[in-house]
Amino acid sequence: FFFQVIKCKAAVAWEAGKPLSIEEVEVAPPKAHEVRIKIVATAVCHTDAYTLSGADPEGCFPVILGHEGAGIVESVGEGVTKVKKGDTVIPLYIPQCGECKFCKNPKTNLCQKIRITQGKGVMPDGTSRFTCKGKQIYHFMGTSTFSEYTVVADISVAKIDAAAPLDRVCLLGCGISTGYGAAVNTAKVEPGSTCAVFGLGGVGLAVIMGCKIAGASRIIGIDINKGKYARAKEFGATECISPQDSKKPIQEVLVEMTDGGVDYSFECIGNVAVMRAALEACHKGWGVSVIIGVAAAGQEISTRPFQLVTGRTWKGTAFGGWKSVDNVPKLVTEYMSKKIKIDEFVTHTLPFDKINEAFELMHSGE
Repeated sequence: FFFQVIKCKAAVAWEAGKPLSIEEVEVAPPKAHEVRIKIVATAVCHTDAYTLSGADPEGCFPVILGHEGAGIVESVGEGVTKVKKGDTVIPLYIPQCGECKFCKNPKTNLCQKIRITQGKGVMPDGTSRFTCKGKQIYHFMGTSTFSEYTVVADISVAKIDAAAPLDRVCLLGCGISTGYGAAVNTAKVEPGSTCAVFGLGGVGLAVIMGCKIAGASRIIGIDINKGKYARAKEFGATECISPQDSKKPIQEVLVEMTDGGVDYSFECIGNVAVMRAALEACHKGWGVSVIIGVAAAGQEISTRPFQLVTGRTWKGTAFGGWKSVDNVPKLVTEYMSKKIKIDEFVTHTLPFDKINEAFELMHSGE
């Protein structure tokens, strides 16, 4: 069993705040309980941009970013049984080992088996599989999909339907799964309910899709970029409003519009002031607000405790609450059977060497 080092292209982040650089990297063979994957497609996410900006306290450089990808298993290390060479897979930034107390608890999807090494940008054995120009390059979120080949832990990979189009289902690696799950798993939106979605990017659209599938009768989209309203309505928003169109705080506007507040609200931005507004837009007695957006390091949320005393619930979600290995293949099947949308989320398809342009398009709201 002789594995070779693979030389391929990757987008390397040499330092914070600088554009990604397309480089030739060496990708070492997978060690025990590791899988090497040929990445066919990857998407860009605000989380990649957040780490690239230097604001992420866990960010380490140089690094290969990316966590929304899909590809084909190229080789597997010793002891790998769940996947084999040639399998179609999605790398998972939240693994599922099936053994830790988190995996054994139905209330959470936050497997902790490799959390510490993943946060440090290395494989579970404490080393990296990437080198470039003689330097070790760190891994990112256990996935590093901005590379033609990557190596992940065997618990960080979901085997999916080989017929699935990889330039579509790669989006299930983060954004769509997160927003959809926030609605159906975390909030458990009920038929006939009223929902408010703050932020109409990819995650917000996925929340709207989840609310609609769950049978919500009114879905209010909120964004200062009115260019996003038409698309939000295609996904199921019944109306869209901008916080800048009223002198009143947005939560007061929503409480008036909905006779006391919404049943469910979702914050898809990562702005702590908006998180407060989302909670306070909820109905007294039963309103539930879910935080999905990741705020910058060191920021804190605030509200008057009376908001919670009077029956509102504040929740958070990561990867939509899906236990990843079990559920990502099912989400692919839901897409293949047209229960959930993915194609409609794709606005631009670019060659790999235009990756910096992809980030510019994301930042500009396009």
